[in-house]
Amino acid sequence: MSILTETYPLSNGVEIPRLGLGTWFIDDDDAAEAVREAARIGYRHVDTAQAYGNERGVGEGVRTCGVAREDLFVSTKLAAEIKDYDDAVAAIDGSLTTMGLDYIDLMLIHSPQPWNDWRGGDYAEGNRAAWRGLEEALQAGKLRSIGVSNFLENDVENLLATAEVVPHVNQLLVHVGNTPADLLAFCATKDIRVQAYSPIAHGEMLKNAAVATMADRYGVTVPQLCIRYTLQLGTVSLPKTANPEHMQANAEVDFVISDEDMAALLSTEKIRDYGEHTFFPVYSGK
Repeated sequence: MSILTETYPLSNGVEIPRLGLGTWFIDDDDAAEAVREAARIGYRHVDTAQAYGNERGVGEGVRTCGVAREDLFVSTKLAAEIKDYDDAVAAIDGSLTTMGLDYIDLMLIHSPQPWNDWRGGDYAEGNRAAWRGLEEALQAGKLRSIGVSNFLENDVENLLATAEVVPHVNQLLVHVGNTPADLLAFCATKDIRVQAYSPIAHGEMLKNAAVATMADRYGVTVPQLCIRYTLQLGTVSLPKTANPEHMQANAEVDFVISDEDMAALLSTEKIRDYGEHTFFPVYSGK
């Protein structure tokens, strides 16, 4: 069985494909073709966000890829700056309109703080207000599942203080060299499925000699080893690429990393410098 046909059940019974296509850094004009290529290869899960600026193209790709809409899983995210109910409601409808879709399979709050105050002030009330908008859209059938992204344990607990629906998903930075084991365990106790974005550490893992040596032993590439690692952690893996050859290779991960090697990857020294990309809040180390 190909990884592209495998799914996890979310806590509400919705099935989410274990491997998806991330679309961060794919231009809007190129997104539709990327989605069509991914669908041709066999991908059934595509992830975007209002902040990516490519919802229009992703939606076009979903509508024109030749795969029945009900066989695709499409996720997007509320802009991190949206911290009130009215703006959340408007943004949910805005994503549906921009993408040209009748429903979205998963919508997340992109961050517990606006990007310009990453890991900064207290936005608990704003997140609760935005979450109420997501809950209502879920009830109305506009969304099939809802979740959060970049939420730490206290952020989730603050949300749960008033939430009627426990987040179905928490999308986190998870890769060799950054495995938040305690947070993964916490999410598991709440039946929150974790999605791993940047499973190749935004390319930084390609520079790791020890990981390259291990990949050679398995007869796979570094990206394939890193993607498989996140899958064996029990997360949904979201490697991002617009290159069809990379899409194909990223899906060729039907091998098993031994327990010993998983432990070695888990203990890999934490990445603290993402080079030219460190200026992005999610890579800043905060």
